[in-house]
Amino acid sequence: MTTEITLDLPTAEDTRALGRRLGGLLRAGDLLVLTGDLGAGKTTLTQGLGEGLGVRGPITSPTFVIARVHPSLQDGPALVHVDAYRLGDGAELDDLDLDESLDGSVTVVEWGAGVAEQLSEERLELILVRSGSAAEDQQGRSARLRGIGTRWDALLRQVSRP
Repeated sequence: MTTEITLDLPTAEDTRALGRRLGGLLRAGDLLVLTGDLGAGKTTLTQGLGEGLGVRGPITSPTFVIARVHPSLQDGPALVHVDAYRLGDGAELDDLDLDESLDGSVTVVEWGAGVAEQLSEERLELILVRSGSAAEDQQGRSARLRGIGTRWDALLRQVSRP
C-alpha cells in the first residue's frame, strides 16, 4: 500500500513544524528517507523530528560523521540520524549496521534514496523541494510525503490536517 500527500512549507519554521508534528506520531522501527537538494530543508525537518520525539540535541547535519544517535530524553525511541551523501551504495550503508538499531529507534536517512530502501519494506519517503531564491530561512519549500506500507496511511492523514 502506498499513500502520498504534498504539503507547502512557506518558511523554514513551517518545515521544522512539520517535523515536530511527524515526530509526535513516530514510533520505534520507523524509517524515514529524506531527499532534496542542498538547502532544501532535510536537516531542518530532522531538527523538528527531534523536537517532536523529545531527543537530546542539538541536531546538526551528520555529513562528516555519517551517523549520529540522539537518545530520548523521555521514554521514547532514540533518533538515528544518517547522512548517506558520502556513501557510494547500499553496501556502505549496510556497513553502518543500522539494521541492529532499526527496531528500537526512529531512523532518518538524508540523501537515502536509492540506498536506504533496503533497510525496511515499510518506510516514509520525504522529498523536499525549494522554491524561489530567497534567503534559506525564508525560502519556500514543498514536501511530498510517500508512505510505503500500511503503517503510513492514517499517519499521513493526521499530518495533513492543519
